[in-house]
Amino acid sequence: MEFGIVELSRLQFALTAMYHFLFVPLTLGLSVIIAIMETVYVMTNRPVWRQMTKFWGTLFGINFALGVATGITMEFQFGMNWSYFSHYVGDIFGAPLALEGLMAFFLEATFVGLFFFGWDRLSKVGHLTVTWLVAIGSNFSALWILIANGWMQNPVGTEFNPMTMRMEMTDFYAVLFNNVAQAKFVHTVSAGYVTAAVFVLGVSAWYLLRDRHIELARRSITVAAAFGLASAFSVVLLGDESGYSATHSQKMKLAAMEGMWETEPAPASFTLFGFPDEAARETHYAIHIPYVMGLIGTRSLTAEIPGIAQLVDQAETRIESGLIAYDALMHIREERENSDPAETARFEAHSADLGFAFLLKKYVDDPREATPEQIAQAAQDTVPRVWPLFWAFRIMVALGFGFIATMIYFFYLASYKGMRYPRPALHLAVWMIPTPWIAAEMGWFVAEFGRQPWTVDGVLPTAMSVSALSMTEVALTLAGFITFYTVLFIIEMGLMLKYIRKGPFQDVEETDAWVIRHHERLAGHSSADAIAMPAE
Repeated sequence: MEFGIVELSRLQFALTAMYHFLFVPLTLGLSVIIAIMETVYVMTNRPVWRQMTKFWGTLFGINFALGVATGITMEFQFGMNWSYFSHYVGDIFGAPLALEGLMAFFLEATFVGLFFFGWDRLSKVGHLTVTWLVAIGSNFSALWILIANGWMQNPVGTEFNPMTMRMEMTDFYAVLFNNVAQAKFVHTVSAGYVTAAVFVLGVSAWYLLRDRHIELARRSITVAAAFGLASAFSVVLLGDESGYSATHSQKMKLAAMEGMWETEPAPASFTLFGFPDEAARETHYAIHIPYVMGLIGTRSLTAEIPGIAQLVDQAETRIESGLIAYDALMHIREERENSDPAETARFEAHSADLGFAFLLKKYVDDPREATPEQIAQAAQDTVPRVWPLFWAFRIMVALGFGFIATMIYFFYLASYKGMRYPRPALHLAVWMIPTPWIAAEMGWFVAEFGRQPWTVDGVLPTAMSVSALSMTEVALTLAGFITFYTVLFIIEMGLMLKYIRKGPFQDVEETDAWVIRHHERLAGHSSADAIAMPAE
């Protein structure tokens, strides 16, 4: 593959996005977990739950601050490296990104300050309300970003304006309630909940292995296991919904994820394992599970899922239709207000395929001059790289089922074994801490890499979206971003490890006194039960 300005710009955006997403899932999940812990504190008035809220809240605060720092750069890149993309979609992105800013920098950031500095200034219920508002603000902040991203995957509620050469919003509610955006939101948020649950589980297990902060660790594992179990099931179920929506809006992505080179008889099987060969257009040593892909993708046993070869043929047909739209567009722009109504009608009849004609700009300045060979090659370009998608998807799914098994096991120990955890299980929990981040990054890779060669699926090719920059300019900013983000990541890891090693340092005396009284009460109940039991 030739490495040019488009590829370098994509690499820069991918690295900054994936760096940023190291912080996002933990923020989403921890905000809800600390709200649950404080709710228990308000209901029971037990100091240990207040100490837990403050301790995990400290780690949340570190992650939140650095997540904001890395997130600001993301929106700057739209205008910096992707100027034509910004022009093309600015009318659609303006509203959700503005609302995301309001959520993140006004609602969320304001209540984060009250969470940390309001413990002794607010009532218990007042502070609990603040904590839940932090969680709600964090999650709604993610909603608006995912609405924008979901529109890139499934551009609804908009139309192309031939005079301005940009997409314009026609139905805000269609954009807001886009089925792809809603599926991505709940799936991403649930993945963040799993990330936080595994993090809390692993850190608590580390404390138990070192016989430190026992009361905090045991209760934290209970919360993490219950919350993580529900979230892990949600991730799998909502991921299934994403697969169903992809069948209707992103057929090529779904076929590439499955390595489905040809259309199979309904219902399609799911490829559990295999080695995709893009040159030979087949998957070697494939192990199939009958019916599963058909059920996931179509919710039926009779509907087909088109294969890559069939979709390439459809793309070639759409390119030819798009050329009609492009020719009409050029006549409309030449005549402006005096354009022939017949040209306008011709454009509107084929405007849905205009983006496919734009694929030819990679090969020729005027798509109308493209040769049949170039049209065929542009149709082939609609196929993303198969083997990275194939394996990234399977790594993500395997880890997802692993989280379900782990949470079931720890939930069982917490509920039925008196919170007694075998040391091998605790070691496993510690080693699992990085895995939800791996799964989340694989998920984003599938979502974004699988959309190629489109920035906006079926509408705007990636090759048209970049700014008119030199390789040197993009390379220098890429190096700067990598350096800056790496420094922030090192700071994040250093601070998190420092406070994890330090452990809970607030409300120590009050909590220790309560723990002593609690154990005395438990011992008293045990003695009373022993006296009440008749001798055998």
